[in-house]
Amino acid sequence: MLQSAIGKILLAPFSLLYGASISIRNALYNAELVRSSKFSLPIIAVGNLSVGGAGKTPHIEYLIKLLSPYINVATLSRGYKRQTKGFRFVRKNESVLENGDEPLMYARKYDDIVVAVAESRSIAIPQMVGRYPRIQTILLDDAFQHRSISPSLNILLTTYDEPFTRDYILPSGRLREWRSSYKRADIIIVTKCPSDLSIVDKYKFEEEINPYPHQKVFFSYYSYDYPYNFYNPKQRIYLDEKLDVVLISAIANTNYLLSYLNEKVESIHHMDYEDHHLFTETDVDYIIKVFQNRDTVRKVILTTEKDAMRLDLHRAKLAKAGIPIFILPAKVAFHFDGRKLFDEEIKNHLLNFKS
Repeated sequence: MLQSAIGKILLAPFSLLYGASISIRNALYNAELVRSSKFSLPIIAVGNLSVGGAGKTPHIEYLIKLLSPYINVATLSRGYKRQTKGFRFVRKNESVLENGDEPLMYARKYDDIVVAVAESRSIAIPQMVGRYPRIQTILLDDAFQHRSISPSLNILLTTYDEPFTRDYILPSGRLREWRSSYKRADIIIVTKCPSDLSIVDKYKFEEEINPYPHQKVFFSYYSYDYPYNFYNPKQRIYLDEKLDVVLISAIANTNYLLSYLNEKVESIHHMDYEDHHLFTETDVDYIIKVFQNRDTVRKVILTTEKDAMRLDLHRAKLAKAGIPIFILPAKVAFHFDGRKLFDEEIKNHLLNFKS
């Protein structure tokens, strides 16, 4: 704890310099000396103030499931850690090397949406609409800081355990902007809440956030479904107290996931990699070795849907080794009457949108 405090003090001057540059940039946008691009269709941005781990992907998926039965939805991401450059549409038969894990996952799971990646969102949107004029709304993934676009609705995520209200700006903390930037949000979602969140804790958290009059605050958590087979998605398993799990994860924050699994299975061997880690042949050899050396009767490898996109590069090798891999899907659920109210907010925004 002391070392952490000393580290923050030593890094504070760098945080001030970084924060000053962010303040200048935001001031230029606020004064419209640098202009944001606006578009004639609804653009819903989902992002966070901190670095990773707030749950953007499951919340984007929630919006896809909510809207795609009624309107033509598209998603736009930068395609983090892809090995391509520029704008491109994502095809489900491609790999993470061309697209990044999250966009590829959207393309493979949802046949009826358009998925694209680009470093410049302002350049990408006209190309998306030009190619697919049927698009009626675009979901921007991880776009809170990207002010070159002026979204019609700005959704800010912050986690229950590490909210932006208790964090510091980079590099002494995890914030990419000053805390005060939350005022740009139209909706704030406190994510990864305990499944038994009390109404008292809800009110305390709302007081801590201190939302502006125009802002709505919601509280969400994950509802995990039965894991499905990496090789045959129709096959599912139950998690029980006699199961030994080797957990493969390369996501920003696994505390919530580990807490869930600790209550479900007998034992967990966690192989934790950096966020969006691209698994190598050496990694896979080691994963196979670790799994084979587990001296237990019932054992499986468990991973997340995003991580499965990167493990897919080594599907043949894993299958040849006979390694049973199961994927744990996470779904967003809302506390109290939040789901109904959130859905209404989104639908009303789209119905009342004016270009």
